[in-house]
Amino acid sequence: MKIVKLPFLVAALIFPALPSSAQSYLGFDRNTYPGDANLQALHKTFSYTGYWLNNPPGERTNTWAGHRAAVESAGFGFLVLFNGRLYGELKSVASAKRLGSSDARNAVESARREGFPAHTVIFLDQEQGGRMLPEQKAYIYAWVDVVTAAGFRAGIYCSGIPAKDDDNIVTAEDIRKTAGERKIVYWAINDACPPAPGCTFPANARAHPPSPAQSGVSFAEVWQFAQSPQRKDIAAHCPNYSRDGNCYPPGIAPAQRLQIDLNSATSTDPSRGRTH
Repeated sequence: MKIVKLPFLVAALIFPALPSSAQSYLGFDRNTYPGDANLQALHKTFSYTGYWLNNPPGERTNTWAGHRAAVESAGFGFLVLFNGRLYGELKSVASAKRLGSSDARNAVESARREGFPAHTVIFLDQEQGGRMLPEQKAYIYAWVDVVTAAGFRAGIYCSGIPAKDDDNIVTAEDIRKTAGERKIVYWAINDACPPAPGCTFPANARAHPPSPAQSGVSFAEVWQFAQSPQRKDIAAHCPNYSRDGNCYPPGIAPAQRLQIDLNSATSTDPSRGRTH
């Protein structure tokens, strides 16, 4: 998932041990399912994982489908994701509204089919940053309205980085400003260092990643602070990426090349998608 998820040893900066009142939790996401055999090793580091409801960006299939029970049994919480439309697919405001509503119904159907309970937060993956154009906002808000009406909660994954070529607009703030009374959960991407810490992992159980509010989006409940591969135009000065530019988790054999994106959240189950 990208805004447009040594030889291969992971060097780790150390997250500080935070006061008990300042809880944040580490998670990962990636476009391809990591495999049942890797779940226990990954759960030693991560509290939750992204989970796609449709084909991730650039993918022809969704390899996460059918694995919800295995992921939950391994102890993970969820970031439930639905891949949204790019601007080029939205021909008009009216067309964007129809697509948003149709895609939302598909997201809800997929969430139910996968076994996610009512009130699960489904995050719409908004890949393009900067100021949202009228067609984009029509699509987003139609999607949010249908997901909410169906008994789920709506979230959005979007840029938290000021767009230098667009009056320093921050996409998350732009969407929130015109969302009216809609209740939307925000997952901000900001992999620039600072504020991002780079490809870093906690040293022990009392160490926590930085709070989502430190992303630059004060109202974010989730912060994606590292991507694979490292974005050279944004994250060139970020530490601890591997030589090939990816971020790899501890506890997984380097030969698997199991690259990930890193997230901080205010909950061990940001989508509230667990059933037990």
